[in-house]
Amino acid sequence: MRILVTGAAGFLGSHLARYLISKGHSVVGIDNFITGNIENIEDLFGTAKFSFLKYDVTNHLYVPGKLDAVLHFASPASPIDYLKYPIPTLKVGALGTHKALGLAKEKNAVFMIASTSEVYGDPLINPQHEGYWGNVNPIGPRGVYDEAKRYAEALTMAYHRYHKMPVRILRIFNTYGPNMRLKDGRAVPNFMMQALKGKPITVYGDGSQTRSLCYVSDLVNGIYRLLMSGENDPVNIGNPHEISLLELAETIKRLAGGRSKIIFKPLPQDDPKVRRPDITRAIKLLKWQPRVALEEGLKKTIVYFKAKMK
Repeated sequence: MRILVTGAAGFLGSHLARYLISKGHSVVGIDNFITGNIENIEDLFGTAKFSFLKYDVTNHLYVPGKLDAVLHFASPASPIDYLKYPIPTLKVGALGTHKALGLAKEKNAVFMIASTSEVYGDPLINPQHEGYWGNVNPIGPRGVYDEAKRYAEALTMAYHRYHKMPVRILRIFNTYGPNMRLKDGRAVPNFMMQALKGKPITVYGDGSQTRSLCYVSDLVNGIYRLLMSGENDPVNIGNPHEISLLELAETIKRLAGGRSKIIFKPLPQDDPKVRRPDITRAIKLLKWQPRVALEEGLKKTIVYFKAKMK
């Protein structure tokens, strides 16, 4: 297949592009580098199955030639990014999704939206299943990301229902691994950077809030299985193993071999207290579940961070 990936220079987009090529597909990558990094994909340049366009997908999107799938992964995803770029975040979720859907329709291609567990907001149920509508503050600081993704899902389903387009709605839970930016701002990069530098490890709140962390290779395999399925309704992809942020900080500190102190700061507004996917649908429909244990994935990520810090 010939597949378009928006946000191809980002953390997930770069792994996905590489995985698709390993499966024999051709990839057209698009990124405007607002948060993506060309170093994530520089090894793909010059290969026959990869082409790249520096472009903002909120503008009119035209790609010559056939496309079999359009995978819309472009968006700031870290709180520090969407707080810094609130309007671009809303635009790429709304206008970018609209342009990407229009391109997929023109090409008779499958469309996939990279949605997020943030559509569940600060959830009132745990774990979160796809039928849960969420608990989101639309006017809070995180609303620019949460509502952009919720709108993107609504628009995707509108195209599916009205134009009979095949669509895939991927709800991504917390993911980590190589190609994350060192100053990404999320828990794993923060803790690793602080531990490796011997600085105090900052935990927000009392550290009892939970996350469920999926290693990137597992996530990308799940994405691919969803793409190749015939499933149009949302599917959670993530690791259901739940861990408190305090325990995560202590684990990273131990694996990094550091002696950092753990300090506590106030919890940011609307920060989710729990986050755990119900992956029953992924297991049933995609025959998928994560394989990489947390410590194994963290060790691989620490190796990457150490190399990038040199």
